[in-house]
Amino acid sequence: MDLEAAHYDTLRKRDSWKSVLLLAYQSLGVVYGDLSISPLYVFKNAFADDIEHSEGNEEIYGVLSFVFWTLTVIPLLKYVFIVLQADDNGEGGTFALYSLICRHARIGFLPSGQVIDEELSAYKKGDGDVGPTSGSSRGSWIRALLEKSRFLQKVLLIFALLGTCMVIGDGVLTPAVSVFSAVSGLELYVSKEQHRYVEVPVACLILVCLFALQHYGTHRVGFLFAPIVATWLMCISIIGVYNIARWDPHVLRALSPYYMYQFLKKTQRGGWMSLGGILLCITGSEAMYADLGHFSQTSIKIAFSFLVYPALVLAYMGQAAYLSQHHKIEETSYKIGFYVSVPEQVRWPVFVIAVLAAVVGSQAVITGTFSIIKQCSALECFPRVKIVHTSSSVHGQIYIPEINWILMLLCLSVTIGFHDTKRLGNASGLAVITVMLVTTCLMAIVISLCWHKNPIFSIAFLLFFGSIEAFYFSASLIKFLEGAWVPIALSLIFLLVMYVWHYGTLKKYEFDVQNKVSIRWLLNLGPSLGIVRVRGIGLIHTELVSGIPAIFSHFVTNLPAFHQVLVFLCVKSVPVPYVQPEERFLVGRIGPKEYRLYRVIVRYGYRDIQKDDLEFEKELVSSIAEFIRSGINNSDSSTNHLNDDPEKTNEKLAVIGTPFGLSEEYCEAVPDNESPGPSNVNAVGINGLVPKRKRVRFLLPKSLELDSAAREELRDLEEAREAGMSFILGHSYTRAKSGSGFIKRVAINFGYEFLRRNSRGPAYAANIPHASTLEVGMVYHV
Repeated sequence: MDLEAAHYDTLRKRDSWKSVLLLAYQSLGVVYGDLSISPLYVFKNAFADDIEHSEGNEEIYGVLSFVFWTLTVIPLLKYVFIVLQADDNGEGGTFALYSLICRHARIGFLPSGQVIDEELSAYKKGDGDVGPTSGSSRGSWIRALLEKSRFLQKVLLIFALLGTCMVIGDGVLTPAVSVFSAVSGLELYVSKEQHRYVEVPVACLILVCLFALQHYGTHRVGFLFAPIVATWLMCISIIGVYNIARWDPHVLRALSPYYMYQFLKKTQRGGWMSLGGILLCITGSEAMYADLGHFSQTSIKIAFSFLVYPALVLAYMGQAAYLSQHHKIEETSYKIGFYVSVPEQVRWPVFVIAVLAAVVGSQAVITGTFSIIKQCSALECFPRVKIVHTSSSVHGQIYIPEINWILMLLCLSVTIGFHDTKRLGNASGLAVITVMLVTTCLMAIVISLCWHKNPIFSIAFLLFFGSIEAFYFSASLIKFLEGAWVPIALSLIFLLVMYVWHYGTLKKYEFDVQNKVSIRWLLNLGPSLGIVRVRGIGLIHTELVSGIPAIFSHFVTNLPAFHQVLVFLCVKSVPVPYVQPEERFLVGRIGPKEYRLYRVIVRYGYRDIQKDDLEFEKELVSSIAEFIRSGINNSDSSTNHLNDDPEKTNEKLAVIGTPFGLSEEYCEAVPDNESPGPSNVNAVGINGLVPKRKRVRFLLPKSLELDSAAREELRDLEEAREAGMSFILGHSYTRAKSGSGFIKRVAINFGYEFLRRNSRGPAYAANIPHASTLEVGMVYHV
């Protein structure tokens, strides 16, 4: 199945209540896996060292009160009722908020942005706005401030990248703390001296299996995720109700905020520090927003409000009720936890379900990490990596081999290095609350800039939620030496990689723009370009959206012959999640018709799937053919181009739609023993198998009514495609220009160059045969 078609078909099926309820059920296994298993470690981390469980129960009631109101204010009030409304064409997450701000403030963090991109349907959607210049003047002062200040634009980018890096850090820490907390139930059956020698190996074994199975994808076992989490929520709910009824029905009074005040009054600094463990009750809340694109607002709200939230509240109340009547447990700091409140008769079945739920929660976080790295890579904020789509029918299920093994090594390192839930929880808590702080700050800007609300609402949102999260952040940060340094160190490393890559990419593009070849020079060469034109299509990859790349002049001056049809291809990302297929291609002509020079710009959103080489070739050639057939920009003659300003005349681009089936008009299947050209190549699938791929031949429809010039141009395109397509790629080496500062030289000469050498080329060129590829080296002095 075409993943792109499947995605849009899924979007059309979200409207009925039956579909909404089904999505709500499915979201349990993807969105709420991490949040649902938080009862495993919240009380254990809260009572680790900072506070003690006394006879008066002020501590246990205070912790319960904090947990209840934190769950109510952050996930329920902030995310369910407010943040979920700020979707970017149905997508959520840090980059969705950043993309919304960039589009409305007209601050392009992508150097290849064009005015025509603002005509994309996805660019215009949302809250009745049609672009950065429309809407109320309430957010105009923010827009003006961001547009004028390059410093604030960089700060905003770094801020968004910081939140993204913390999400990646959470992808390291959450599997470790979840799985380790799940297997910690073994401590009740072995001595305190021996349980670490059992828990750590078992946790590491589960983590290794979890990461080793990633390349198979989750579509084969994904149908089990929702039942596992639903069973887990049902178990903790029933156990919670049982504990409340048997041990302390009066625990309900602890839901009063008064007990938070009593808790802090009695425990003081220790109570404040214990907030670092309490905030773990909201780990995974960000997933409600980050995974919005896979479900819908309504389904996520229903699942949380009517199932996840009540189940978690009952679970925490049950634990508190049990602990309120058990003050003389030996070695209290060791015994306080989830499993001690589980009736002994069902402890082993609950242990098995807890381990399975921890695996499901970890899987969701790992998949989310893959997804956000793909978004960063699409927006030129992360080096290009190999992205494997593990399902042919489910959109968004991807696997990134390099990132998977890096996550596994880091996850095993922190598990073995810390080997207890206290320090793992401290590390995970700081990552979680930092992401939420970033979301709060970006959301405050969105309220005024994108929703055109009164700035008072933005300030109120920031002060209310920001102050609560800052309170928790301070409690986590104070534990820097007790594990909280890990997410900071990981985030700084990933932030450095991201910013160096983005900076180097930006400087490289600026070099291309400054050194591009004049179109007038190209036109003066004549239709033959001063060289022999041979049959075939030459596809010249360039980052430029206008002008002729400098590397092309090297070809003309050093090669004796060139293809009869030349296409300057630019594959770029735009700051929207998806680009509709009918808006994907921008096609234009460079010079008069007889030059047979075309420019094609292919636009992808940051969550789009880029096609493989054969499918890409087919759509590319079909888009050029459709451009010729449509007769757009036909009033061009050699005389006009030479007399007018060619730099302006030849940059007229037309949006050429490629809806599902358009390219079939110009292509037909051919038998396996025939070959349409050297670019017909088989790609190796994920399991090492060679998939059967339909071979196609470009075909000029006989029914088309065209003038003789257009038909001749189409015939040349048909002959060129049958002769074969060659890809011309630039192999660049980047160096800081003389006179650059020390930091810039280190960043470009060592940092960016190292990342460039170890990153992958354009996605569409991944399966191009070497016989069809020509690479030309060029040094960039930036």
